[in-house]
Amino acid sequence: MRHATVESVMTSPVVRVMPETGFREIVALLAEYDITGVPVVDDDGRPLGIVSEADLLLTLAAQEDQGSLIPPPGAVRPGPDGSVTAADLMSGPVVCITPSTSVVAAARLMGRHGVKRLPVLDEDGRVFAMVSRGDLLRVFLREDRVIRREIVEEVLGRVEGVSPALVGVEVDQGRVVLSGTVPEPHLVPIVLNLCRSVDGVVSVTDRLSADTFGGLGPEGDSPGGADGAGGGAGSGSAGSAGSAGAAGSAGGVEGPGSPGRGAGGRGADGRAGGARNGSARGSDAPAPVR
Repeated sequence: MRHATVESVMTSPVVRVMPETGFREIVALLAEYDITGVPVVDDDGRPLGIVSEADLLLTLAAQEDQGSLIPPPGAVRPGPDGSVTAADLMSGPVVCITPSTSVVAAARLMGRHGVKRLPVLDEDGRVFAMVSRGDLLRVFLREDRVIRREIVEEVLGRVEGVSPALVGVEVDQGRVVLSGTVPEPHLVPIVLNLCRSVDGVVSVTDRLSADTFGGLGPEGDSPGGADGAGGGAGSGSAGSAGSAGAAGSAGGVEGPGSPGRGAGGRGADGRAGGARNGSARGSDAPAPVR
């Protein structure tokens, strides 16, 4: 599954500072550009460290406050002239990334290293952009219709054996509900996992079922089975009726003095046989004694 890349969400151009940039100037840059951290670079634009709001707040937290019960952290030690610069404040080493990295890989990298932002490097190793946690979260702002189209075309349309026409896809606020049928049970987790991997998906609800009979249902419910059973019964009934009728007819001919057998014929053939038997008695058999 293809994901959006860092290039599609990163912030560029990037605000950078040099190691000698002063404390007050860094605070002003963060406020001016509404950002929470800046990369510190050398003369060639290569990364040396990061100065974040948390680094700057250490100076504030280190001040005396008799009303606070929390002990102050260690303060940043100023230089010989009393200045505090980016070189004194920055954290390192720097965890960097490239623009072609997926947003998923970037999120994992941030989580592993416990950082909130990553400098983005060009082919020469220079910082030319930044990507923050807020930037990565923008993938969850994709429209529901865009997410649904990707699921139908890129997931259902590419899993062998799955027909998009047989799977219902509903997307609301990034929450996906799948319903309908897939041909084999093992395809259900495959489809679910691929849908979860679509950018912008918050959750996936499974209402899928596996149609192992290819839409025909169990053998006993197949059209041929029902008709076959009925046909067999019908043939048997017809055969019984025909046999009974034939037997009745034969009985009437062979038993001149036994009208009961002739009259006992079944079905249309039996009745016809009985009538013929009666006629035969009138012409060939002696008249009954009354």
